[in-house]
Amino acid sequence: MMRKLRNNDHNMIIEYLKEEPSLNLFIIGDIEALGYDNENQDLWGEFNEKDELIAVLLRYYNSYIPYAKGDFNALAFAEIILNDPEYAALSGVSKVVEKLEPYLEGKVGKKQVTYFCECTKDDFTGASQKHDEVKLLSLDRVDELIALRASIDEFIPNPRAKEMIVKGIESHTGRTYYIEVNNKMAATASTTAENSISAMIVGVCTSKDYRRQGLASVVMQQLVQDVLEEDKVLCLFYDNPEAGRIYKRLGFRDIGMWTMFR
Repeated sequence: MMRKLRNNDHNMIIEYLKEEPSLNLFIIGDIEALGYDNENQDLWGEFNEKDELIAVLLRYYNSYIPYAKGDFNALAFAEIILNDPEYAALSGVSKVVEKLEPYLEGKVGKKQVTYFCECTKDDFTGASQKHDEVKLLSLDRVDELIALRASIDEFIPNPRAKEMIVKGIESHTGRTYYIEVNNKMAATASTTAENSISAMIVGVCTSKDYRRQGLASVVMQQLVQDVLEEDKVLCLFYDNPEAGRIYKRLGFRDIGMWTMFR
């Protein structure tokens, strides 16, 4: 049986998702931030004959994330996604997303498969020190961040980027650290989907004018150190071996694969 999830399902949902908290940080974070009665978010659940939750599908704005531990009704999830005229992206644990692919072939965007890794306080191998040159982004500098990201060839522009960054700052579900060179934003790293137990690192980038100076590493180290001190687990995905080496020097370790269509 498939149905929309509501407030009275909350405890059951969180218990199900927290069995793999890193892989579910987006869903957990969005539930904590927006709940079940927000126009920008929907959640569906599939239940077995014992009325046990066996799969979850999240819509956050125009993006979807499915999650299941075993078999689930992939066709039903695919139909929900394809019936959304504003659909823009699908992502999730590769072994889950691949079950949807036969029903979405030719109707979703470009596929990207990345490594998914995490870092805990015990894993962290960076030096514990304060980098005073690293600053926390404020609302009045969001446009500069968007401009920097737009200059990065590997980044795909999101028309709702500003809205999402602002909401992340205001709701404390996302933060951005940056470093300047000659009063110009030169390197940044952000979190998203921050929740009570975890956070995802995104948007690690350096301006083309200031690459290979170690700036992104300095920003990353400060961000990772600060978030871990809040007793949260940090996660990220990557497909660039050079970037992977930066992350693993800080203590990140691979825990699975993540697939995105956008």
